[in-house]
Amino acid sequence: MSQSVLAGMENSAVTVLKRAIELDNESRLPDALVCYQEGIHLLMEVLKATKEEAKKVHYRKKIADYMDRAEKIKEQLNDLKEKGKYHEQIKIPDDATGFCYEKLFKPYLDSFVTEVWVEDPYIRHVHQVYNFLKFCEMLVKGPCSVKTIHLLTSLDNAGNVQQTSGLEEIKQSLQRYNITLEVKYSPSIHDREIRFNNGWIIKIGRGLDYFKKTQSRFSIGYCDFDLRHCHETTVDIFHVKHTKNT
Repeated sequence: MSQSVLAGMENSAVTVLKRAIELDNESRLPDALVCYQEGIHLLMEVLKATKEEAKKVHYRKKIADYMDRAEKIKEQLNDLKEKGKYHEQIKIPDDATGFCYEKLFKPYLDSFVTEVWVEDPYIRHVHQVYNFLKFCEMLVKGPCSVKTIHLLTSLDNAGNVQQTSGLEEIKQSLQRYNITLEVKYSPSIHDREIRFNNGWIIKIGRGLDYFKKTQSRFSIGYCDFDLRHCHETTVDIFHVKHTKNT
């Protein structure tokens, strides 16, 4: 490995681990744990490629320290989950970027997730159906092995056939990945909630529709939601031992 590549990998590790510490200080423990694990992996790759013994000693010490902190976060999270006391709140400021679905939901997805419940009254207009499609694409990519997605939303009484036809197309597309989409409509639904059968519950004030419209279809952020500006909203994350099945 060349020195420039090695230096680049070390800089990446430092950046990720700095972010882990920031998230740790903000008590965003699941996000912090993901960053610690990613940073540790990068540092271990740097250690393998390093030949100077003094630097090896330095990296081993740093890796041990970060692994120790990551392990303590795991224990803390497990303890909170066991007691049913876990609660995290994320504030998304107006016009902020960097809050795509992957960033928001991936820390709570694992290989045990096979079933997902989405309750959102506003999966009605075309852009909202696209939001739901984007969410489904995230689930398809893993690391979970989702088999069933339940969607409860409200029916557009304005006769918007694009809502029902769009959701039907998503349903058919998901079948190619052996995922079943069940769609139900409720005239009285108001709350917004997403549940995974590993116990995580995410409540977003604006539901999945917290992204602002781009200036055009050819504007930065139109395709990549991580670059899309957001409306101000609050995300509350809980964990329970048992999720309801209906």
